[in-house]
Amino acid sequence: MNDPREQLQFGHKGSRGKDAQPRQPRRPTAADGIIVVDKPTGMTSHDVVAIMRRLAGTRKVGHAGTLDPMATGLLVVGVGRGTRLLHFLTAADKSYTATVRLGVATVSEDADGDVTDTQPCDHVTREQLQAAAARLTGVIDQVPSAVSAVKIDGRRAYDRVRAGEDVVLPARSVTVSRFDIVDVVDGPPHHGVATKDVLLSVDVSSGTYVRALGRDLAQIVGTVGHLVALRRTRVAEWTLAEARSVPQLQDTDPTVPLDVMDLGSAAERALRVWRVSEAQAGRLAHGQRLTTELSGQYAAVSEAGELVAVVQCGQGVARPVTVFVSGVQGASS
Repeated sequence: MNDPREQLQFGHKGSRGKDAQPRQPRRPTAADGIIVVDKPTGMTSHDVVAIMRRLAGTRKVGHAGTLDPMATGLLVVGVGRGTRLLHFLTAADKSYTATVRLGVATVSEDADGDVTDTQPCDHVTREQLQAAAARLTGVIDQVPSAVSAVKIDGRRAYDRVRAGEDVVLPARSVTVSRFDIVDVVDGPPHHGVATKDVLLSVDVSSGTYVRALGRDLAQIVGTVGHLVALRRTRVAEWTLAEARSVPQLQDTDPTVPLDVMDLGSAAERALRVWRVSEAQAGRLAHGQRLTTELSGQYAAVSEAGELVAVVQCGQGVARPVTVFVSGVQGASS
């Protein structure tokens, strides 16, 4: 048996060597629900999902809204049927804290990109920044960062930039409901160019690029800038106060299913709630419509607190958009 591949195959199928580490047993499968994770810097959102699949004992895991590797903070993770709720969470408002470095621009408008320009920023005052933030508050037309996941003719914008294309994306309407300048301090010089670090805090609608807010803030005050730190602090009604770090989750008892927030409680954090009777829950479980005077999107929650369906209400009826239970009387699947 001189072929190394055969030796590898034998080693895989046969007995393990004395120095081999014992194979970790598969963790018990977690219940359907939501887990709020505090993502560390340097880790992709997909990295977090991969870890959570192992910890939750299932491959049915996803997240509601990507955080860039350099960013930290709140990542809402769905487990089991919780993944079907994530679609409704991506549209939720979010809060961030960030640091914008004035005086230096990068191709990606954050610290991961190559420097493209430097400009003086000594003239910039806190009062000017506050006035600029006010101009960027409310419903605004924002041009997304060129290095972004926005698709152009079926291809991601960041792929086109990496291929050398000059990408300018069309503006889109977003809402910035709060834009606070928290502090302004001297930043580290860049090859002799003085910089300033602007600490800010914002509440924004889904689809808002905080990198682009930093870019536009710098432009309004007559210089350039890029994001050097970003932390997501809120999604819908979830905050960092209830988030668990990756090490904390990894340190949980591997013989016990991972603790999750049940779907009924999670839905109450993200959507308006409509309490439905047992009979109504049964009809929704079978995809049937209900009569109602409500308007808009609601989480239909049973008397027992179980998420039955997300429904779209209007013109006197409630139509199930996504059903989370099955069977007669809304029994759990």
